[in-house]
Amino acid sequence: MLAEPGGFTPPPYPYDRLNRLKVHGEAMPGGLINLSIGAPSDPAPKFFRQVLAEPGPEIGYPPSLGTPEFRGAANQWLARRFNIEVPAGHTAACVGSKEFVASVPHLLKLRSPSKDTVLYPAVSYPTYAMGAQLHACRAVPVPVDDQWRLRLDQIGRADIDRALCLWVNSPGNPAGGLDDLGAASRWGRAHQVPVISDECYIEFTWSDPYGVDQTLPTPGRSILEHGTDGVIAVHSMSKRSNLAGARIGFYAGDGDLVQYLANTRKHQGLLIPGPVQAAAVAIFSDDAHVDQQRQRYRERLLFFAEALRRTGLTVDMPGGGFYLWIAAPNGDAWALAELLAKQAGIVVSPGEFYGSAGAGHIRVAVVAPMDRLELAASRLDGFGI
Repeated sequence: MLAEPGGFTPPPYPYDRLNRLKVHGEAMPGGLINLSIGAPSDPAPKFFRQVLAEPGPEIGYPPSLGTPEFRGAANQWLARRFNIEVPAGHTAACVGSKEFVASVPHLLKLRSPSKDTVLYPAVSYPTYAMGAQLHACRAVPVPVDDQWRLRLDQIGRADIDRALCLWVNSPGNPAGGLDDLGAASRWGRAHQVPVISDECYIEFTWSDPYGVDQTLPTPGRSILEHGTDGVIAVHSMSKRSNLAGARIGFYAGDGDLVQYLANTRKHQGLLIPGPVQAAAVAIFSDDAHVDQQRQRYRERLLFFAEALRRTGLTVDMPGGGFYLWIAAPNGDAWALAELLAKQAGIVVSPGEFYGSAGAGHIRVAVVAPMDRLELAASRLDGFGI
């Protein structure tokens, strides 16, 4: 059936545009080394599969809100890992964080039909903008500074008045920037705009954005440190625990907003399978596997940043996350991506995937196992960029 004139036509999925580059690596001994997508490659904790296999949770319909055990484990993790106490009833489950990111503009617009604008970082995860576009909302990028942090002072009054929400992502994808989440929460309250903080990389924060001593296991920061009024933090188990295929996460914060979203999402039938919720309780209760994964990513970032520097590129370590964000010579990101593909069989993402302000950079997802990164480094040796 033909679409009506002027109807929505989905743009090409960004990473599908890289298929033509993959053929170069596929033809090389050892094959393609795909560093374009931040998909975990390491195993999930063994006890996840063990709990998943236990009988019982698959029988009934799981609660859309999340089981009390899952929500309790999520809150205990926030308290244990980040010293954040979330009130009871201020936490709910989501079917992975991407689903939440893509769908929340629609639900906020239903609640505030006079508003139509989603504010998001000008260099960021593409789904913030696409989530707005999928629901016929305005996607308005917020400028970032030279450290890839939001410039809240650059948001215009007209956009503030129409804003459904402001997205914050810290540590940021793709550039690893660390925003001042306290400033973001204060801005949101001052302007009565909900601030939604995507914190899926919080466990992989490498430096304290506030520059103070940290006694907790990680320097990761959450917007919830600054109170829950007017804010939502979104968390994912995909990166933290290598569970991208399980599709489970949660959101927590403002009690009124959490309850509205949870009650509305219940009507949509957004449910995490019961066995996955049961297994996630065990995952959230264990920190050892996360500390091991932190060490893996730190080692890979340091190793591959140096390998790329030997080609002549300028490569800085990110403040958080597991991506290297690199300026392309002469600002031609596609030319650099093609060179890496043809010469070394490595596929990376041009920065325009993350907004026009990111053009001129590439993003390297350092998620492959060390033996694959060592092969990539060996291919890079001997030629300059």
